[in-house]
This record gives sequence, C-alpha cells and structure tokens, in this order.
Amino acid sequence: MPKTDARLLAIEHWLSHTLKFNYSAIEAASNDASFRRYFRVSHPQGSHIVMDAPPEQETLSPFIKISTLLTRNGLKAPSIYAQNTREGFLLLDDFGSICYLDQLAPETVETLYKAAMQSLLDMQVTINPVQHALPVYNHALLHQELELFRNWFLTELLNITLSPAAHRELERTWTVLIKSALEQPQVFVHRDFHSRNLMILEKQSPGIIDFQDAVQGPVTYDLVSLLRDCYITWPKQHVLQWVTAYHRQLQHHPQWHCGLPQFIRWFDLMGLQRHLKAIGIFSRLKLRDHKENYINDIPRTLNYVINISDDYPELSSFSQLLKNDVLTAKNLPS
Repeated sequence: MPKTDARLLAIEHWLSHTLKFNYSAIEAASNDASFRRYFRVSHPQGSHIVMDAPPEQETLSPFIKISTLLTRNGLKAPSIYAQNTREGFLLLDDFGSICYLDQLAPETVETLYKAAMQSLLDMQVTINPVQHALPVYNHALLHQELELFRNWFLTELLNITLSPAAHRELERTWTVLIKSALEQPQVFVHRDFHSRNLMILEKQSPGIIDFQDAVQGPVTYDLVSLLRDCYITWPKQHVLQWVTAYHRQLQHHPQWHCGLPQFIRWFDLMGLQRHLKAIGIFSRLKLRDHKENYINDIPRTLNYVINISDDYPELSSFSQLLKNDVLTAKNLPS
C-alpha cells in the first residue's frame, strides 16, 4: 500500500475524526474486477470492512439499495454501519476471507451448494425486482455483453480478423442466446452469484457479497453462475442433478412452471451467454486494466462454451467457428 495513497488517508481520517472509530490497524482485504477496494479495520471487539468506491468511477447507491433488500428478506448480506457517499466509503460487516472457492471439494460441495441454492431460491421468491425498480436485463444489455467476446477476446486478445461470414455467424448466435434469455421468467438476479462471492460464515452461511449490479433478469442466470462457475468445474452429471433439484423447487411457485427440458435449455444457453461475456471481461481486465490473473480462467470458461455449443444443433456453425478460428489462435491462453 503506497504511503501516498490519498484515498486510504481519507478513509483513516473518516474513521478517526468523523466516526470517532477506535481501531488498531487497517490493511488491504481484497480488490475485485472493478475500481472498488476493500480494507479490513481491526479493533478491540473484532474487525469491520471499509469499502472504497471512488465516486468518479463507482456509485454506492446500488450497493446500499441491494444490501437493504437482501437483509430485509432474511438473506445474509453485510450490514452497513456507516456511509460517506460523498467520498465513496462504507463501513461494513467483516465476513472474513474464506469464500466458497476455498472450501469446495467433492466431500463439501453438496452441503455448500444446497445452502447456496436455498439462498438463491429465497432471493428469487421474496424480492420483486419490478416493485423495487431494478434495472432490466434487456436485449441491449445482453447484446452489449456478448460484444465483449467479439471485441476484447477475438479482436484484441487473439488478434483475429473475422470474415464477414464469421461476423454474421456471431450475430446469429447472439440472437439465439438473447431470445432464450428474454423468454424466461424474469426474477431478481444477483448477476455474480458464484464461488468467490459466497462467503463461509459460522452462522447463516453463505454470506452474499458483490451484489451491487443486481437486475431483473432470467430465472436461470444466477443458477448457471453458481453451477457452471468460471473458477471451478463439476462433472456434467452432477450439474444436471443440481439443476433438476432446483427446477423441482421452482415448481412449487406457479408463476415459474415450465418443463424440465425447457429449463435445461434455458440454463445451458444462459450459461453460454454468461461465459462469452466473462471471456470478454477477462480479456479486457488484462489488456485495459492490467489485471493479469483473470486470463488464467479463460481456458476453463472457453471449455464450457465449446461443450454447450456442441450440444445444440442450432449452434453447430458457431461451434465450428470456435474450433477453426479460436482454438487454433496463437495467442490463445492455455
């Protein structure tokens, strides 16, 4: 942490002079893929987290709104103890540093995912995204996300010059994926419900973080984020069992009735859209933001893309494009 870190000095001043907070140490807790930073503040009674969100790049209001929604509906999100929206600081619960990804293993996955899927179901059942005026995951946003794959991964990272036919094939594939997303029941969507954003707590685990981008969107979005995680892979048969169990739970709610084959198709194509977006974001994080580690997650995520594309006849041309142009690229991360 540089000594000239002006925002850290401002945090220390806010804690000491504005809040009169008696703390003994402050240290970096984590960074994420955005401009936000997190600091752990130790004090005689334990610790808290300070979120640092520079106002020129981030706004605190979505985080505050969604945190309130989650906690009011019985979900475990960090409580907010103090806020300074002018400077971009929040004082939060400390959920520790052990996330699902640290603990997931064949012997723990059933217990952890059961708890996570219960939290997900609770979010979808109890929070009405229309009532709370959440942004809509619409055609424009879904298309914009898919373009990250074309622009940042294919063009910038792999340096591929796509033919007019290849561009048309991407657009045709985008149309298939967007249509599938928009025809699904629309619910509260966390948007990053995966193993790095679910924390292991002594009570009421999982703790849910990184929810500030929540929207009204497809019912399968968060489920596929969890079960086809960009950071860990499970056997196909296990994933199918979990999807089937979740679908069974949804059928207790008449507004979400649908057949299992339809639900699996939605799940698969939603995962494909999300993974294409993620590959584009991982590429942008490396090239624009100089965050190198995310590039290591591209091979796993691309493998999801290829496997699902192979499973659906209407995606066979897209699958062939990937195999001909992407898997043979010299700059492909491995």
